[in-house]
Amino acid sequence: MSDRRLQVFHAVARLLSFTKAAEVLHMTQPAVTFQIRQLEEQFDTRLFDRAHNKVTLTEAGHVAFEYAEGVFEKYAEMDNAIREITGSISGSLTLGASTTISEYMLPALLGDFNAKNPEVLLRLRVSNTEGIVSMVENNVIDLGVVEGPVTNKNLLVEVCREDELVVVVPTDHELANKKKVPVKEMLQYPFICREEGSGTRGVIVDYLRSQGFGKHALKACLELGSPEAVKGAIEAGMGISVLSSVSVSKELKLGTLKAIPLDPPLSREFSFVRQRQKFRVRTMEELLEFARNYCKENA
Repeated sequence: MSDRRLQVFHAVARLLSFTKAAEVLHMTQPAVTFQIRQLEEQFDTRLFDRAHNKVTLTEAGHVAFEYAEGVFEKYAEMDNAIREITGSISGSLTLGASTTISEYMLPALLGDFNAKNPEVLLRLRVSNTEGIVSMVENNVIDLGVVEGPVTNKNLLVEVCREDELVVVVPTDHELANKKKVPVKEMLQYPFICREEGSGTRGVIVDYLRSQGFGKHALKACLELGSPEAVKGAIEAGMGISVLSSVSVSKELKLGTLKAIPLDPPLSREFSFVRQRQKFRVRTMEELLEFARNYCKENA
């Protein structure tokens, strides 16, 4: 592997943050600072300016960063070429997923992948869609899987499957026996929302806007931070909500909640999100191909 100091420098230069680099590299911040100081002593020049709580690259730092990019690109090419010969898949990847996907889609996918590729170490970070997109953009994670549209044009976005969203109500609710729920009728009841930044919430707000309603049309919107919390509140009779159909399959089998399609229907896309990086690691390519096939088989 390349010089550890160069790895640390590359992470700090990419993120322009000693704190974020320490998090990505699983190091302490003093250890990151020490590695950078050693590299600066080797070159006998400063690579970063640290003024007014802001980290920027010096002229020498910019040159070092360009060469570091080339070093890691060549390393990835070498790694891929050798693994093509040996057929070996190993290494580590950090994935990020929004809450609904991490709870109801990824466990089976990653379990199947790991069973076939035990030498690959997978780490998972969970946040809402907004948080996952930010982590991908800042290279905190290698691959994100999110709900709803991604507008960041600096990232590669690949749709993996469609997801239907349905109205979820208690079993004794007056909407429970309907075949469809018109959006106007849904808005007459107390509504339980996901938090700001949630992909599910964003899709619902966009849907309401497309039907001529503002985001404030939701009546007495209680905010909760996960699908499980929302389902618990629905069961307790605190209101109704709109959730991913995959997130309520267990409750539907147990008969504790009812799900009814919206009229007009509402669906959204689950997508892979990653950097438009110049070099690619074979482990990532294998995981992506496995995930694509998994989504097709479980659509």
